[in-house]
Amino acid sequence: MSLPPGFLDELRNRTSLARVVGRKVSWDMRKSNQGKGDFWAPCPFHQEKSASFHVDDKKGFYYCFGCQAKGDAISFVRETENASFIEAIEILAREAGMTVPAADPRAQETADRRTRMAEVMELAVQHYRLQLKTAAAAQARDYLAGRGLGEAAQERFEIGFAHDSRQGLTAALKAKGVAPELILACGLAAEPEGGGAPYDRMRGRIIYPIRDARGRCIGFGGRSMDPNARAKYLNSPETELFDKGRSLYNLAPARAAAGKGKPLIVAEGYMDVIALVMAGFEAAVAPLGTAVTEEQLRLMWRISDEPVIALDGDAAGMRAALRVIDRALPLLEAGKGLRFAILPQGQDPDDLIRAGGPAAMQAVLDAAQPMVALLWQRETEGRNFDSPERKAALDRDLREALKKIADPSIRRHYGDEINRLRQALFRPAPPPGRSFPKPASVGGKGGRWRPNHVEPVLASTRMSTLAALPEGAEDRLREALVLAALLRHPDQIAEFEDRLARLDMMDPDHEALRVALLRHAHRAEGLREAVTGELGAEPLERLFADRHIRIAPVLRPDADQELVRNCLAEELAKLAARRAMIRELGDAVQDIDALPDEGLTWRLTQAAEARNRALRAEAEDRTVYDTGENGAPVSRDEKAAFELLLKQIAGTRERPPED
Repeated sequence: MSLPPGFLDELRNRTSLARVVGRKVSWDMRKSNQGKGDFWAPCPFHQEKSASFHVDDKKGFYYCFGCQAKGDAISFVRETENASFIEAIEILAREAGMTVPAADPRAQETADRRTRMAEVMELAVQHYRLQLKTAAAAQARDYLAGRGLGEAAQERFEIGFAHDSRQGLTAALKAKGVAPELILACGLAAEPEGGGAPYDRMRGRIIYPIRDARGRCIGFGGRSMDPNARAKYLNSPETELFDKGRSLYNLAPARAAAGKGKPLIVAEGYMDVIALVMAGFEAAVAPLGTAVTEEQLRLMWRISDEPVIALDGDAAGMRAALRVIDRALPLLEAGKGLRFAILPQGQDPDDLIRAGGPAAMQAVLDAAQPMVALLWQRETEGRNFDSPERKAALDRDLREALKKIADPSIRRHYGDEINRLRQALFRPAPPPGRSFPKPASVGGKGGRWRPNHVEPVLASTRMSTLAALPEGAEDRLREALVLAALLRHPDQIAEFEDRLARLDMMDPDHEALRVALLRHAHRAEGLREAVTGELGAEPLERLFADRHIRIAPVLRPDADQELVRNCLAEELAKLAARRAMIRELGDAVQDIDALPDEGLTWRLTQAAEARNRALRAEAEDRTVYDTGENGAPVSRDEKAAFELLLKQIAGTRERPPED
């Protein structure tokens, strides 16, 4: 059976040899280096105790230094599974998610044609190389010399030149017996729309050959010498050999360099790659005039677990980075990521290396950021979050971005990091020498903070039911009840999703559960199983182990849904109000020295209003009531504790300043 051209190359690109071999051997982890794709094990083909069987996962080959067995994934499956060639292909294709094409009687004919096309492309390389040495290419040679590309660089990258002649290459190839239709099929010439003789596609341009992973020339890139040309850079059209979205410039040499431990750097263009390689960064590649595609990302990850995307520090470079993020998020796997090295404004790798040498480029690479940092920058840069609606819009946009990540473990870790960054944005650290307010830390003279000073506690406060609980315990119980109720009644999530998204949990376990609930909110069934699969069973076991949670009426399987809805609405409102009260008090204390008397009074009024909102619903649960502002019922012990706090804050303005 003949397979279509390119199928085996694609299968090898999608197949990890280490994963295939790992089913049959036990790796010697003392000798192996997984990060570099270097694996050692006892040979599966002959009896031995030492690890003499070597797998180079990046190159896709194995070799035994004992019995000299060697091959690739296909040959390994054939030998170990006693399978035919086609059977081995079918096994690997199923694992790679590919469908083996049906038998094509013309496949061999097509393969032969591709071989002839590759030979024609090599003839074109030779022609362009010779033309660079002619008198007509003096301007091109001067340009290359001005860019620091001497004879060695020109030879290494096989740089050539195409004269500004309509049929220079076509005539040369015909003279060597190449059929005109083959020249057209290779994309070296094109036919005019109005008819007439074919003309060369590359004219008046410096030529950069593009080779595939096997080293075959599959296309060309051309840089125009005419500043008024419609396209500064021009690539070969797509052909039977050349697929821009599945190819990378300098692929084969970069793969070899990465196999020796060099970092894989993804630049924007040919000159960037050449500059990087000549400066010692040999594992450099570039996409071919298009945005990075899914196939190119997978190709990069076959070479390196964490390629570094090096982009120009201008607006276009940042836009390119953001496009890469959107393309990469759904493809992320454990151990496969991206880092982004943003160059100084207005510079590309060639500019930076020429100005500061390899050390300057290395410094930029060392400062490369993980992809989550650029994702956060994209969603927050240039935006103002001075209202709840704008903050909610940010939360929505972040949720939409994280939904694109298919791997649940990676999605959870991204959510954790995004939540950390969000808290840092909306809860900035207090200025040096200050802390956010606590009743026991207020005191001193002239508005100065004295952390060791403790005001005497009133008897009414000491008797409070809240004072009997550890700090924050009541809020944690409310958090737990909300989460447990939503897990038990997932059909309620849709109504309360927005309020849950805006609420930050005090307990780390609760915060992880909140993020997981939002992530799987779309599930009509199996919500608890999905959360357990993401976080493990322990956080849920701790949540439902609390006695107060176990006896809550809303957690009964037969609980009235209206009761559940009312309970969730009430508890979420209380939590939101208490968070608001804490923020207002923090702001009041922060501003206690700077604000005039009327400003401080306004701050304390806002804190009192926030506290009243927090206690309004709670009063119904108390046995002793009083009345707060606007007639809101408030328990007397709660009110006494809060009034003490306000007196302590206001008292700092009444004391005379220290001498």
